[in-house]
Amino acid sequence: MQSKKPDQAAEMRWTSRDTGWMLNLFGTAIGAGVLYLPITAGSGGIWPLVIMAVLAGPMVWLAHRNLVRFCLSSTNPEGNITSTVREHFGERAGRLLTLAYFLSVYPILLLYAIGITNVAISYMEHQLHMIPPDRWLLSLGLVSLLVLAMHAGEGWMLRSVKIMVYPLVFTLVAVSLYLIPQWNGAVFDQPVDIKDSLLVLFIATPLLIFSFNHSPACSSFAHAYQRYFVDSRACHNKTSQVLKRNTVLLLVVILLFVFSCVLSLTPQELLQAREENVPVLSVLAYRSDNMIFSIIAPIIAFLAIASSFFGVYLGALEGLQGFITQQWVRHNIHRPLPHGAVHRGSILFILLTCWVAGYANWDVIDMVEMLVVPVLATILYLMPVYAFYRVKLLKPFRSPLLDAFIFLVGLMAITGFLVGKLI
Repeated sequence: MQSKKPDQAAEMRWTSRDTGWMLNLFGTAIGAGVLYLPITAGSGGIWPLVIMAVLAGPMVWLAHRNLVRFCLSSTNPEGNITSTVREHFGERAGRLLTLAYFLSVYPILLLYAIGITNVAISYMEHQLHMIPPDRWLLSLGLVSLLVLAMHAGEGWMLRSVKIMVYPLVFTLVAVSLYLIPQWNGAVFDQPVDIKDSLLVLFIATPLLIFSFNHSPACSSFAHAYQRYFVDSRACHNKTSQVLKRNTVLLLVVILLFVFSCVLSLTPQELLQAREENVPVLSVLAYRSDNMIFSIIAPIIAFLAIASSFFGVYLGALEGLQGFITQQWVRHNIHRPLPHGAVHRGSILFILLTCWVAGYANWDVIDMVEMLVVPVLATILYLMPVYAFYRVKLLKPFRSPLLDAFIFLVGLMAITGFLVGKLI
């Protein structure tokens, strides 16, 4: 046993590669929605927010660890989540879940293409006071640069993520600390209504899941380490270590930002901001007449969208290639699959459709929400737990109490989202 300790220590030693993947997962989770999270989560009062903060850690950590464990259970080190689904659940269920996975990720990518184009145009017009390039050209340039960074190799991709995420973390933490002298106790003076608080908590569960979601990058993350580690135990330990540190970083940065913003505003300001659907930094700029918030907001939004684009792109590309592969195998049994053509065609399809979406500036956020949130909750929270009790290879990971908690959260997210749309 003693002879194995140095090897185990070497396996768990933290490297720059681990930092790169941790920041990739972090960047995938933090989208521009972080600027709206304090408004949505804080408008129901401080106590639902406190409960959400307590639950967020176990929810995020356990759900994403489950999904990564599911991805690592593939017998093919070169496979991905789509081939793993097909391997464990069969061809028919595999095709259905692969399509669902793609549809839960790809629409988010279109929204990011629209969002990053809008943010760039707005920043040029209002902060730089310059005439932006034609929308079609700007959108093509931005999307092409992001896609190019993804295919310059893992090292370049991870370096690009670091360039985006480090200033994003610094800015969010700096704003949070800057607001501390402006904290007030107004939010604690709100009357506590148990029924309303539970309703807010119930309806806010989907938002909480989506705000911390980095599942699109989990498959690529899992298989990057599966190809690196020969020993499956070491691979599970290392991926769990990276996921745990990423969860801690997410909780510290996001919750510090959310609580600092909520404690700096009054309940009336939070409710008004929710009705007007404006980001929290805009509210802070209006109330203090400090235009630095107006300058920072688009910078945070740009960095958040760009860093999220990387992780979501990985998931969308995997899902599309997996779906095309399954359809080819189904209808062309005796013809070899042209892997190179499928890969290049998938990249071109995503690039062109993201460009078109960014240029057309489609208003599809409600439709995307209706499609993405229920499917996302199913794949991230329900499917891995189901697999633990269906696939013998995953039996060692069963934990009835924790599995029941994650499964219940997934059901709450789906029903809470549907109820929130009806009331």
